[in-house]
Amino acid sequence: MGQQIDIAFLELMASKVCHDLISPIGAISNGIEFMEEMGPDAIEEAVDLLKFSATQASAKLQAYRMAYGAGGGDISIKPEDVHKSFAKFIQLDKKITQDWDPHADIGPDERSEGFSKLLMCALLLSCECLPKGGVITVDKAGQNITSIKASGQDAALKPPMDKALSNEIHQDALEPRYVHAYMSGLLAKQYGFQLEPKANTEGGVEFHLISPAV
Repeated sequence: MGQQIDIAFLELMASKVCHDLISPIGAISNGIEFMEEMGPDAIEEAVDLLKFSATQASAKLQAYRMAYGAGGGDISIKPEDVHKSFAKFIQLDKKITQDWDPHADIGPDERSEGFSKLLMCALLLSCECLPKGGVITVDKAGQNITSIKASGQDAALKPPMDKALSNEIHQDALEPRYVHAYMSGLLAKQYGFQLEPKANTEGGVEFHLISPAV
């Protein structure tokens, strides 16, 4: 990736993913225990809990696989796939919605290697900027620029997330809550893109995904 990744960074990545998955997976275990303790009368309620938790865990795994996994950079992954996966990621929380057309022209290089992976990274990063929920949009902002905007109450790119995104923070100083931003910056460099925050005069937070193609 052009920048050495040490064991501590990998531990942080594992910590973040496990933290996000432990709640729904733990709920599945609780649902099974509930069924065992309460018997047949609790089956319907327990099944609802199991279904919700399993769906939540699956959605998170799918999104993280696209963002972090090797397969997410494949040119066969399209913006439509990102839109669908991200919809599942946010639908159960119900605080964040997305409002963009995955079939529209959102960038000149949207079929290139790494574009969809980085788009997913930007969408997940936008979620972290919406503590009270909001709307995320994606649009073409220039000849080689895709804009990802996050709008909502108290929307903000909290420091040092911006420095993590630009990889200006040493890996030893990283915390799990900033590791996604750091990883997104690394992946952008790996695929020849730039992913950077931009001033948004309308409020909220905006990221530009800049393609290497001109």
